[in-house]
Amino acid sequence: MQPVAPAPFLKMHGLGNDFVVLDGRRHGWTVTPALARALADRRTGIGCDQVILLTAGAEAALDAAMAIWNADGSTAEACGNAARCLVGLLLDESGADLVRLDTPSGPVSGWRAAADLAGPGRNDTGDWISVDMGPVRTDWRDIPVASPCDTLHMPVSGGPLSDPVGVNVGNPHAVFFVPDAEVVDLATLGPQIERDPFFPRRVNVEVVSLLDTRTLRMRVWERGAGITRACGTGACAALVAAHRRGLVDRPAARLRLDGGDLHIAWRDDNHVVMSGPARTAFRGTVSPALLAAAADTAGPVAGA
Repeated sequence: MQPVAPAPFLKMHGLGNDFVVLDGRRHGWTVTPALARALADRRTGIGCDQVILLTAGAEAALDAAMAIWNADGSTAEACGNAARCLVGLLLDESGADLVRLDTPSGPVSGWRAAADLAGPGRNDTGDWISVDMGPVRTDWRDIPVASPCDTLHMPVSGGPLSDPVGVNVGNPHAVFFVPDAEVVDLATLGPQIERDPFFPRRVNVEVVSLLDTRTLRMRVWERGAGITRACGTGACAALVAAHRRGLVDRPAARLRLDGGDLHIAWRDDNHVVMSGPARTAFRGTVSPALLAAAADTAGPVAGA
């Protein structure tokens, strides 16, 4: 197959949860599972947790839309850190105070975060972004799980992990509260719970420890990506789960992740707002050889 022309990309990240962003507004990208896997490969591709396709919004009220592929080629309904990165990109492009981004799980809106949310150590580049991730869902049908249950105490376990809270923040999460998140063998337990038959669409797995009534330590196994340094929707789910369990004294807290901190607030209208940094690491072009290799596997994948 003839190689296709080099095509540009952005490498972005939120707290080290990293993305290859393809701008479909300017280039005719067609993403396939094979292309997503090729781009995400950290040895032979660019390397990322998720591949993100940015396109024009389908309605005038939407500034843009995003689609999400995990590193294993599967698709995802939501990605909080990627949404924050794209919101930052759109704010820079437009000069607007607020942008609306369509996602597979519904529209989200974003703006530049208030300085006091970042706390001590905020850098002077103004890269903290707030995103309204939309309404939280906690019914067993919405997670979803295979049979009716109280999602505040789901009947799922793996090794020392048990009694998770189920939360859907655009995608499904099982939040386990543990004495010390640092010592959990997430590399072994994460994939087991992700693919437990109780979760027909698989699940993201969070292990969370209470540091104080306003600070949570969280580690995450992301569905389709494995252990990542941060997960925005996972942090939202962890705050919601902690408040439902009565572990935090208000519906807002700082989430301490492997890559840094996020501020999460669960509002009275049931929407959850995530605030944290969004950064561009570099720009580049995808080589014709990499595009051709993916195309040989799954047909045409991109055109510049």
